Amino acid sequence: MSKIVVFDSGLGSLSIIKPIQQITKSEIIYFADQKNYPYGKKSKSQLKKIIINRINQLEEKFNPDMIVIGSNTPTLLLNNLIKKNIIGVLPPLKSAEYISKTKKIGIIATKSVVESKELSNYIFSQKISKENEIFKINGSALVELVESGDFLSKPQKCISIIKNILQKIISENNIDVVTLSSTHLPFLKKFLRKEFPQVKFLDPGNDIAQIVKEKQQKKIVKNKLCIYTSSDIKKFQKQLSQIGIYNKVNFFS
Repeated sequence: MSKIVVFDSGLGSLSIIKPIQQITKSEIIYFADQKNYPYGKKSKSQLKKIIINRINQLEEKFNPDMIVIGSNTPTLLLNNLIKKNIIGVLPPLKSAEYISKTKKIGIIATKSVVESKELSNYIFSQKISKENEIFKINGSALVELVESGDFLSKPQKCISIIKNILQKIISENNIDVVTLSSTHLPFLKKFLRKEFPQVKFLDPGNDIAQIVKEKQQKKIVKNKLCIYTSSDIKKFQKQLSQIGIYNKVNFFS
């Protein structure tokens, strides 16, 4: 059985699970490292220690065929950790370039990513045509809307914060494509599309699913999902039930 561990600092990377399960069959172990939430506000040295420890612990306990670091923040800031059996999540900039008509592209990411030289280096590495202009947008407050559960219970709060963060930069710069460069953000797609119907919001989950499929060497007949958290089991179980996931939550620290 092809065994894949997906982990993040919260429930965000659950947005990656569905695309993977839609195009391939896998045993997926999802680990919400809520004890260390949010990754996006950690220093680079703190984050490196956390991620290396977590990868080692997950490999030792589950012996997976692949590990998906389901977060743009450690993928970009610690890109030297990405190796053969480890997959990271990166902004789908080449897809954005292909789709954009106005040549104005937004990247929503956590504060630490937006302010990092690593994001600038990544943008440069993608060899985006100079006729395109890239706008980096701090989406940490949007990530918090998801992790807190407000995206489920407080729609007006979500709309207000989304408008406050995005309205001016999108309208003034004629941005028509935005990459959702945090795996939490796809949970806000219904709000984003409603408020900005003229903008294409790109979810990196489909790219990750394709990479997983290409790397997969074992074929199985059905999907399996096991969920773990490093924090409050009951609280996380309640959050999951609100988004229609009723799998038992286990503790792992």
